[in-house]
Order: sequence, then structure tokens, then C-alpha cells
Amino acid sequence: MSSQAVSQRGMSSSDRESDGRSRSLTQVRNIGIIAHIDAGKTTTTERMLFYAGRVHKLGEVHDGNTVMDWMEQEKERGITITSAATTCYWLDHQINIIDTPGHVDFTVEVERSLRVLDGAVGVFCSVGGVQPQSETVWRQAARYHVPRLIFINKMDRMGACYTRVVDEIRARLGANAMPVQLPWGEEERFEGVIDLIEMQALSFEESSLGVTISKHAIPEELRAAAEASRGELVERVAELDETVLETYLEEGDLSAEVLQAGIRRVVLANEMTPVFCGSSLKNRGVQPLLDAVVRYLPSPLDVPPAEGHHPRSGAVLHREADDSGPLSALVFKLANDPYLGRVAYVRVYAGVLKKGQKVYNPRLHKSERVMGLMRVHADSREDIEALYAGEIGAVSGLKTVTTGDTLCMEHDPIELARIRFPEPVMFMAVEPRTRADRDKLEVALQAMMDEDPTCHVRLDAETGQTVISGMGELHLEILRDRMLREFKVAANTGRPMVAYQETITRRGVASHVFDRELGGQKHFAGVTVEVEPGARGSGVESKITVTGREFTAHFRAAVEEGLQDGAVTGVMSQYAVTDIRICVTAVQTDVEFSTEVAFRTAATMAFREAVQSAAPVLLEPIMALEIVTPSEYMGDVLGDVSSRRGKVTDMIAKGDEQAVHGRVPLAALFGYSTAIRSLTRGRASYTMEPVQFDIVPEPLTRELLNR
Repeated sequence: MSSQAVSQRGMSSSDRESDGRSRSLTQVRNIGIIAHIDAGKTTTTERMLFYAGRVHKLGEVHDGNTVMDWMEQEKERGITITSAATTCYWLDHQINIIDTPGHVDFTVEVERSLRVLDGAVGVFCSVGGVQPQSETVWRQAARYHVPRLIFINKMDRMGACYTRVVDEIRARLGANAMPVQLPWGEEERFEGVIDLIEMQALSFEESSLGVTISKHAIPEELRAAAEASRGELVERVAELDETVLETYLEEGDLSAEVLQAGIRRVVLANEMTPVFCGSSLKNRGVQPLLDAVVRYLPSPLDVPPAEGHHPRSGAVLHREADDSGPLSALVFKLANDPYLGRVAYVRVYAGVLKKGQKVYNPRLHKSERVMGLMRVHADSREDIEALYAGEIGAVSGLKTVTTGDTLCMEHDPIELARIRFPEPVMFMAVEPRTRADRDKLEVALQAMMDEDPTCHVRLDAETGQTVISGMGELHLEILRDRMLREFKVAANTGRPMVAYQETITRRGVASHVFDRELGGQKHFAGVTVEVEPGARGSGVESKITVTGREFTAHFRAAVEEGLQDGAVTGVMSQYAVTDIRICVTAVQTDVEFSTEVAFRTAATMAFREAVQSAAPVLLEPIMALEIVTPSEYMGDVLGDVSSRRGKVTDMIAKGDEQAVHGRVPLAALFGYSTAIRSLTRGRASYTMEPVQFDIVPEPLTRELLNR
């Protein structure tokens, strides 16, 4: 999409808007704050709310009193666990902000937030630069084609280097990152920022917590660098935008207004990412970032229409941001409120969602009534009467919705694309301490599964234990903590273990005939199943090629359920089967004795036998590991990685330190924090995230299956 095409979208919005709006569609911004852990997302968001007048006291992450980190677990650990939404107003624009987690265990919160946002601010540490989770969230934003701004934070820290981080962003993220600001000093000499558009220096008064901004002439020692950087900025924008190019060729220079308009067009087209800098903790540089959110990031009218399909015909449908259009809203998050019950967070793409209105859920083919509507500010909510196109809010009273459901009108339905979530990589067993806790545990687990799509719960058929799966040790620790504090469940839990998976390495075929008498009734069905390996990460693909009048829709549904049962339980050691293509090629029926129970059982058994004939293997989660260590410990660190079945992919010098990147099986990383501290005398740090599943070596497979 060209920048010229973007600039033409939504030129007139008055005919799309209801009278009840507080802000025009062109004045709405839906943005997310995304980053690696400890880059300063929550601190930056707190400053945005403070300068916008949404809060009147600055909270600090290290003091546990920020507005956006409201959970007890977040306050104790000083990290963001759940995405928190809020609304503020700046330059007469309504900015809906979602502050997302930076820890890899909670990357699902970033995924579902970016699914419904129009723009994002990527926060990078001026010392750490591009870190593993920085790359993850950047890829997530790119997948949803979300225009972004970059804020290089912590410019006052020892080791801060603006140009190095910009170069890293270009090299490692492939982003067309273009500074529109330069830092006025670095480390302890950081005083403010140099605006390359207005060509002036900005300082932020400490006594007013940065509220008072002073404008200065650019210091003489920085003028040459500023002029060179502005020249490069103008050239880059002119290369991408015809209007800017024409003005530049005619006049030889650009006014601030023309340059800003050009930057906006290329940002909306995802062709350039402007770079800003500052120190959120020291209250420097956040107001210009807010200005940039309003100036450069898209309104709901600037993004392509939402795409979905008709739930019955499958036809592709589009919904533009329009209050008068048919209701189209996506549920992207669920939360459990002690007073309101289940609360659904929604993004309205078209139409108006009103209190008391009946909405249709195409997944369930049923309607429910909206009991309450709220605008959200972290853990507090403000009752409202309506949510308009382009807005984000919360709905109470919907009892059957799940994350990813669409809310629409029954007479004009649409099903928007659902959100894809990663598979859990760790699990732990849990059991109630008393009989009284059993029911409470069931309620707690169901509530946590509703809220968190990466929290899976199953019953182990062999041991009878309830097993919770999650994205890592911290994730499971938080789930265990919530059971005790939030749901008041006394439960015993086992130690976290790796969530292996099963797959096949060749084609397999099997037939199974179920012919038994159960409860005085004969049941008969025969099913033939073919299986073959799928691409790594493809999941389970199944199809039924059988047709015929005797093979009814009920029998077909029973076969599908049987295949699902087989895939969930596996054949080697109760691990789920994945990366497999399944095809039911033949069935046997009996007009008198065929039943759904028979078809479901026959399908499960045929699937299991086909998998057993297809050389099944175990898959284990592989982690991308980054270790930042002083150079003198490199030998010990590399040796330790090799001893854990790991492979080093590259090493990057970062000042006096080395960043080691590698791929290591998760099973070999239990207790790694203690090991790396011991190896480097506490001077190294590390981060890791799941990247893929790989086949477990045969000796280790035998060991696992013999336990």
C-alpha cells in the first residue's frame, strides 16, 4: 500500500459518526506500548497518563504503586503480567492505550492486544538495545501490519548509546528506523532532546516533574550532527512520498508542517518508523512522544477495513469504521470481576454497541444481552451507555463468549478472524487439599482458562491428577499464586515439568471396526484413517473424504470428535499429537446398529493404530536463549550451553560485554538462573523464549518413556 493511497482514506468522516461521540473518528488513537521486559513500558505509560491529566500522581514500578500494574503479583515482582487498558486525552484527541507485558511467559497478552490496535509504540532500552522479546513483539506487530513509533528510553543510564540502538533496530528487526530526534547528551550528561523537525532543543524542568518544557537553540557542538540528521530524514521521506519530493525539488527545503504530513503518510503505509528518545523515569521526552502518537499513528479511518467471513456462506466480508454500519466487534480478552462476574474486553470495528442491546455470537449461533458497558482504566471502570466504531471498552453480562469471539447482528452476521495462541511448553499437577477445595479448584481453573488462552487444564487418565499447562515457570507460579490469593483455593502442586508433544515421521494407515454390545444394545462402526507428517508448527489438520447417505452428519461429527480425542491423548506417553495431517478415507456402517458412540470410538482407535504404524517420536520445546556476560566468562558460559544440548547461533559485542545467542532445549534449562549466577559470580543476565519444537534424541526418549 502506497503512502499516497493511505492519505486518501477517510477524507470525510462526518457521515460515519453518531452524535453521541465525545471525539470524532479522526481524533481517536488505539495504541499499544510494547517492549522487552525492563525497557520501561509501564513507566512510560504512567508518564503519558500524568501529562495528559489522567492521573495526578506519578507511580513508580519499583515502589509498586503504578496505575497500570495493579495486580498484587505485578506489584511484588515489578513486572507487567496482564495487559491493562486505559483512556486519556491529548491535543483534543482520545488515546486508548494498552500497556502490555514484556516477559515471554505472557506474550499472549501482546498478541491479543496487537490484534485489535491500530498503532504501537516500541520501547527500547538505550543500554540493552534489541533484546529477545523486543524481536518477538516486533514480529507480532508486523504480522498485524501495525504502524509503529520507536522510543529509545533510559538515555540517562550508564552505557546509553542512541546510535548503536538505532543501528541494531535496523539490522536485527529489518525496520526502516529514522530518527526524528537526537539526544541532547547521553548517560549522566543527558539534558533533553533535539527536535529535527522544528530544529530546536527541548529541556524538561525537574521541579515540575517535566511538565514545563523549555525551547532552546541547538547547542553549537551538536548543530552539525543535527543538520546532517535532518537532511537524511528529509531525503528518506522524499524517497517514499511524492508530495514531499515535489516540494523538496521546488523549494530545496521543507517546512515543519510539510515534513510532518509526509512522515504521517509513510508511517501509515508502514514504510518508515520514526525514532524518539528520552528518559521516562527522569520525566524527559514523553510529551513529544505523545505529540507523535497524535501526529503520526493512525485513526480507525486510516487502517484497512476489518476483514471477516460470513458464518454460513463463507464469503469474505469487510467492515469499515462507521457508526451507521452493522455491528462488528471482537472479544480480545476476558476477565473475572468479583462483583460483575465475567467481563469481556471488546474492540468495536463498525456500528454502535449499546447497553441493553442483544448481540449475536456466530460461533455459538446464539444471542445474548449486553448488561453493562464500561470504559476501562486499569482495574477501575466507568459506566457508559455506548461504545462507538473504533473504540475499545468492556462488556458485562455475556456468559458464553470466549476470547476471539465476534459480536455482531444476527440479520447481518460476520465472523472476524480469531486470534492464534502459542502452545504451552510446561505443566504441573495440582490437587485440592480438602474435599471442600475441590469445587473451588474447578471454578478457579475454569476462570483462569477463560482469561488466559495459554492456560490449559486436563485430567491425566493414568494418575487421575489435574494438570495445568502454561508458557513457563513464572507463568505457572503466577497461576498457582492466583489460585491461593484470588480464588482462596488450598491446593498442592507438583514441580513444573516440560510439556512434550508427539508427532509422526512417515505415512501410516489403519482400520478399526468397533462391534460390541453395551448396555444391552449393539454398537457397530468401522473407520479407516490415513496419517502423514505435517510441517513443523502446523498443528493438526483433519479431513473426511467419505460421503454417502448412511454416513449422516451426526456420524461425521462423532468421527471428528474421535479424531480429536486421539490427538489429545497421544500414543507414546499421553502427550498431545501435533504436526500431522489426518484423512478418513473409508467407513463401514450398519443401518440398524451404527451409533455415534461406535463411530467416535472406532475413529479414536483407528487414529491411534495409524499413528503407531507411522514411527511416532517425541517433540520437545526449544528455547531461544540470550546471555549477556562479561567477556572473561565467555568460555565457561559457552561450555555450559554445550553441556545442555544447546547450539550457539551468534555472539555480539556490547561494550565490555558479550551477548551470546543460542538454541537450548527447555528440559535442560531448569535451574539455569542459579547456574549462570554461579558461573559468572552474578554478573551475567539471560532471557529466553520458546521458538520451536524439535525431535527428542532417541536415548532421551527411551529414558522419558521408562520413567
